[in-house]
Amino acid sequence: MYKFAVASFLVFSAMGSATAQDWPQRPVTMIVPFAAGSGTDILGRIIGSRLSEVLGQQVVIEDMGGAGGMNGSSRTAKAAPDGYTFVLGNVGTHAQNQTLYKSPLYSAMTDFEPVGLVADLPPVLITRPDMPANNLKEFAAYAKLQQDKIRYGSAGTGSAAQLGCALLNSDLGLTSTHVPYRGAAPAMQDLIASRIDYQCALLPAPLSQIAAKQVKAIAILTKARSPALADLPTADEQGMAGFDASAWHAVFLPKNTPQAIVKKLNEALAVTLDTPAIRTRMLELGVVEITPDRRSSDYLAKFVASEIKKWGTIIEKSGLTPM
Repeated sequence: MYKFAVASFLVFSAMGSATAQDWPQRPVTMIVPFAAGSGTDILGRIIGSRLSEVLGQQVVIEDMGGAGGMNGSSRTAKAAPDGYTFVLGNVGTHAQNQTLYKSPLYSAMTDFEPVGLVADLPPVLITRPDMPANNLKEFAAYAKLQQDKIRYGSAGTGSAAQLGCALLNSDLGLTSTHVPYRGAAPAMQDLIASRIDYQCALLPAPLSQIAAKQVKAIAILTKARSPALADLPTADEQGMAGFDASAWHAVFLPKNTPQAIVKKLNEALAVTLDTPAIRTRMLELGVVEITPDRRSSDYLAKFVASEIKKWGTIIEKSGLTPM
């Protein structure tokens, strides 16, 4: 009986290794847990095009928004652990929602295999075009006078964009009303039409509207300026010392995906990120590059744990109640 069990284990292990070695043998699906046109969607399509070439199989982008990114992430968590479905998660899907929701649809720590960080997307504070404010000080003064009327929009309750604004509101002492949308695009449409007052939108999504002066850019909401908006000062530079609402993005596979596949996908992502054309395009869109020392799956596992703790404290201090 014992010999049979050992033999079965060795056969299963050999089959698993062969499967991992041959992966991928067919197209793979990258779940983008937000609507088409969002910053995450744009990033996913840039990465996916080159990743298809590196893997030798088509990377199919599937947008699946809702529940602050949890719907798409949950689908990935429940997918077969064979490497053919992974999610492009972010600070919202894999850190913030673990505190923001009373009953998250998954555990960011135990339901996924971390693969690697791929980008930091800086949020930018943008307002309706006719708001009488041109910098952060003027915005804060105006918003405090209009607290019973002013409203901000986001790609959905619990999204990184919403929590970026929640952190900003908390630090500025604002109590404005949040208006959730089913994606970044409808929120942007209402901002342009002045039906809402401001957003904390993730780059690169609002760049074309900023360039066309359809919305007004007030501040970059990270410690460093964005290369795509080099002339726009950060919140830190405008008096909010240390303010940082950076929205990192990373790839995750379902739990129990063979480590050989995790390693292979991590290596393919590294080749993708180091491709000169991809690096240039991402810098043009304001995406902050992830340095090689932060790209490993081990780093991501520890980073997610630290981010859950960090944002848990921020959410509790902001007064947001779990949903």
